[in-house]
Amino acid sequence: MSPQPTLAVRVLEKRDAAIDVLSLVLVSADGAPLPPCSAGAHIDITLPNGMVRQYSLCRVGPAGSAYEVAILRDPGGRGGSACAHRDIRVGDTLAISRPRNLFPLVPAGHSVLFAGGIGITPILAMADTLHARGESFELHYCSRAPERAAYREALEAAAYARQVRFYFDNAPEQGRLDAAGVLAALDGDAHLYVCGPAGFISYICEAARGAGWGEGRVHFEHFAAPAAAAPANGNGSFELVLARRGLRIPVGADQTAAEALLAAGVPINLSCEQGICGACVLPVLEGVPEHRDVFLSAAERDSQRCFTPCCSRARTPQLLIDL
Repeated sequence: MSPQPTLAVRVLEKRDAAIDVLSLVLVSADGAPLPPCSAGAHIDITLPNGMVRQYSLCRVGPAGSAYEVAILRDPGGRGGSACAHRDIRVGDTLAISRPRNLFPLVPAGHSVLFAGGIGITPILAMADTLHARGESFELHYCSRAPERAAYREALEAAAYARQVRFYFDNAPEQGRLDAAGVLAALDGDAHLYVCGPAGFISYICEAARGAGWGEGRVHFEHFAAPAAAAPANGNGSFELVLARRGLRIPVGADQTAAEALLAAGVPINLSCEQGICGACVLPVLEGVPEHRDVFLSAAERDSQRCFTPCCSRARTPQLLIDL
């Protein structure tokens, strides 16, 4: 069960933002302004094949006149990106959710933005917002090649172009990103934002830890969850106890907790189904979750007070949840 879309939008523009990157400009189907949102927000889009996928808003038009998203064609994906590239056409009507922001900017003396590949989408919105506010920032953008860097030309022509540095795998003579060096030169009033592939995010976060940055100053957003290794003896079964309903629901080794809940007729919110978006997070009253998501912070994991039923499991025979 996915969150029910609440807005109908029309595809105003469809164009290539880079090799294998599709840009869509969406406007309200009835002409009304789209809901306001802040940099870092994303929307769920129901694709023509029925899949629901999350995409960051890289641009929002004046007074909510339009949303812009960019979609990377992912040959190893679950079919959403291929459908978007192949089946969406100008003039089509799509169903989307209202924007949600799990990756917001926070007040800081300086913001350092890191983008890896398609991770530029929320980072672009952040750069535009910080510039409009007159706030201090810098942007480091890594991509395989110039022709694969979405919005490269827009960034090169931006009023803040001098605050942007590009790094291309096929042009090592331009220099490699030294994240540790960049972060070591910044003071304690700076905040870091990173988005991109899991390995890129890990590299930046490790560099931040090595440079003495506290967790509260490091902000990141995944587009795909790293594959979680199952235990050597496979997934175990466990039981969900629903405190408010008085129900006991077994979760088999071959199903997720979310699937077990839905099969028992218990409605829950689901969106990404990969432990990325946090739509399905449930409070835990007793028991120890086995966290396999990338949404919860280290502190939230350590508290053992919540878990993501779409992908996480249990280390104890039971989890008592507040549901």
